[in-house]
Amino acid sequence: MIRSRFRGRGPVAAAAAAVLALTLFGCDATGGNSPAPQGAEAADRPKPTPTPTPTWDTSPRSVAAVGDSITRGFDACQVLSDCPESSWATGTDPEVKSLAVRLLGKEAAATHSWNLARTGARMEELPGQMEQAAEKSPDLVTVLMGANDACRGTAAAMTPVADFREDFEDALRTLRKDLPRTQVYVASLPDLSRLWSQGRASAMAKQIWKLGICQSMLADPDAMDARAVERRGDVTARVKAYNKVLKDVCAKDDYCRYDNGSVFGYDFGRGQLSRWDWFHPSRDGQARLAEMAFTAVTSEKSPRR
Repeated sequence: MIRSRFRGRGPVAAAAAAVLALTLFGCDATGGNSPAPQGAEAADRPKPTPTPTPTWDTSPRSVAAVGDSITRGFDACQVLSDCPESSWATGTDPEVKSLAVRLLGKEAAATHSWNLARTGARMEELPGQMEQAAEKSPDLVTVLMGANDACRGTAAAMTPVADFREDFEDALRTLRKDLPRTQVYVASLPDLSRLWSQGRASAMAKQIWKLGICQSMLADPDAMDARAVERRGDVTARVKAYNKVLKDVCAKDDYCRYDNGSVFGYDFGRGQLSRWDWFHPSRDGQARLAEMAFTAVTSEKSPRR
């Protein structure tokens, strides 16, 4: 405690003591750490300009899609084949009514949307796909990528979360080098354990799964021993971790919207799964993906805020 030598000497002394205290502690009247500006100096000091929140365009005029087999429409219209016409993002199939068709109309979607996804792609490929997307200068880029990082030969071979994050961050940086304001819609990864639970009742599905589809989750589909349960649990946990990465990284970009877990939380039934592999989306499943994307893209308020 500072003992004032002006104590007991009247109002003038008290005022002098107050000035001394302010000088010693360097505080202003509002509790800050520097003296308050006086007179004209305070009036002339420029006020900080607030940073406006970027406005999301709910009516983009062009769409580029990046991702993997889901965006390529794999197994949606014929067995073990890509069906880009049935893609949720850019397809022309009237049964699906893709995001591009919903946003642009059928004619404009044919000339102003591009499907750059590749069946089998993992997150490490996304920066390259983003570079291709940037060449098209789209108003909107859709991203659905990462299922193949969890769908590996074994659970131990799944992409580490840190690598997944680094690749996704690199992909957004790649896009932003040329297109700082292009909007990005990021879909969450589907719940692979739900797909396993739907397809394991089908003898045909289990035979097809043996060809090598997502063995980290789908190998030995009828096994319920502790080891099998733990393996599937590890895959589910990794998908959730990937989705958190997508959400967190997207949240740092003012022109990025994450679907807030809509795809992960969607209850894909047998009607929404391909009748050839009971894993990839059917036409109806693709339509549900398009519907969720359209809701997120055309919402006035971002689902992540």
